[in-house]
Order: sequence, then C-alpha cells, then structure tokens
Amino acid sequence: MITDEYEFAHDDFGPLEMLEQYFSAHGWTHERQSDDEVIAHFQGSWAQYELRAIWREEDNVLQFLALPDIRVSPDRHAVLYETLGLINEQLWIGHFEMWSTSGIVLFRHAVLLDDDSETALSLIQAGTVVEAAIDECERFYPVFQFVLWANKKPSEAIAAALIETIGEA
Repeated sequence: MITDEYEFAHDDFGPLEMLEQYFSAHGWTHERQSDDEVIAHFQGSWAQYELRAIWREEDNVLQFLALPDIRVSPDRHAVLYETLGLINEQLWIGHFEMWSTSGIVLFRHAVLLDDDSETALSLIQAGTVVEAAIDECERFYPVFQFVLWANKKPSEAIAAALIETIGEA
C-alpha cells in the first residue's frame, strides 16, 4: 500500500493515472479501456465489483461507477426503483441507479476537478473516490438481496440490513 503521497504529488499524473496508481498499490487488476476510461476489479465482502472511472477532460469531471454484479429482471424493476429511492435518501455523496435496458444496478458519483495538473486529483482523493463507492455498495448490498431474492418490502429490507451490531460474536 502506498503510504507516502509525496512521491506522486509533483508528477504530472492525470486522474486516470492516479487511479491506476491506487489500484496497483492495492494489487487490484485493472486495465485501460481507452484514453478516458479505466476499469478495475475488487473482491468485496458480498460480491466482485467492477470499478469504472471515466474522465471527461472537456468538463474536468471524473465519473466513478461501482457495479456490484446485480441484475434485476424486468418484473422486479418497480420494487427496485422504490428501493433505490429509499436508499438514495440516505446518501450524501453519489447515488444508486438501475440501467433500465439491462437491469444492472450501480453506484455512481462524480468529482469536478481543477484543471491545474498539480491539484487535479491527489492519491488521497483517488482513494476517497474509490472507497466511498465501495463502502456504499458494501453497506447496501444486503438490501438488494433482501428485496430481490427474499421478496422483502424495501423499507423492511433497509431496516433489516442496516441494523448496527455492537461487539463481536
């Protein structure tokens, strides 16, 4: 793991290069899809996640997506939309959505960056972008399981999945 950001602070890394450094430091497989997109894979507690970062240079926006390998059949779209609405009310950064054509559930957020290369995206910021997405996916994955596979009502699923435990077993 990289603990000293200084070695990267003065290099002319763009946002995707900085994310690649973060992925490499954690030993995660990743590959460039194009000049403006990188994809990584991360094994979470609940699922294998595909992490996608897309850089829109003309707008200085880094869009980050985490796909937790959940596909929703068309007959479950309505209940999932209700679930997404309740979950998104609780989020400060980013949101969950479902692509209607494929039924893929994902978490998405974006970062507006300064166009100055020295302040575009630090290694610490790269980590924050990635960890925020993973943390929310891990936190809400059980809600999706309860709704989609156990046929729980969205409000019941959220209440059951977000119970805070105290101590260890």
